[in-house]
Amino acid sequence: MPEAVQPQIIAAPRTRSGGRLLGIALGVAVVALSARIAVPVPFSPVPMTLQPLAVLVVGGLLGAAGGAAALAIYLLLGLAGLPVFAGGAGPLYLMGPTGGYLLAFPVAAAVAGRIAGRGRTPALTAGRALLAALAGMVVIHVGGLAQLTVLSHNAAQAFRLGFVPFFTGDLVKVGLAAVAILLFRPAARRLR
Repeated sequence: MPEAVQPQIIAAPRTRSGGRLLGIALGVAVVALSARIAVPVPFSPVPMTLQPLAVLVVGGLLGAAGGAAALAIYLLLGLAGLPVFAGGAGPLYLMGPTGGYLLAFPVAAAVAGRIAGRGRTPALTAGRALLAALAGMVVIHVGGLAQLTVLSHNAAQAFRLGFVPFFTGDLVKVGLAAVAILLFRPAARRLR
């Protein structure tokens, strides 16, 4: 007599895609919310926002691919007219003085995510997080200054208006981003 076959419950394999999609969606939301905090800077067409900080943290936590995807979706939402940018939306907004910074966001997130990988020791991990945030911030400023230079036809003026007023605040953002990457990395592993 044949043995009775025990019914087996087959569980769906756990995939990382659900967690990754959730991480990307959260990344988009964090950057969009960070754009709501905008302070006009005297004599500059570029406001001070928390977006660079958010971009660095999103990239550092989601990794290169996840960070770049989140920021590419963020840009697409803004291009489609959703009010996710600090001062407007739509394709024409990206041609203005802040467009270069915004267009650099996916690359900056990818750079931060690539560099922020785990180090062999806590000191190396902290150093990588700081280097990741600094490198991502450099990418953001290169993109922003490039567009300001094209618009103003004057690299010195672009530097004076698009970098100098932000230098100190962006150094603070780099430090805060590194700390956030280190603090939230354990929780973010499920979102990669």
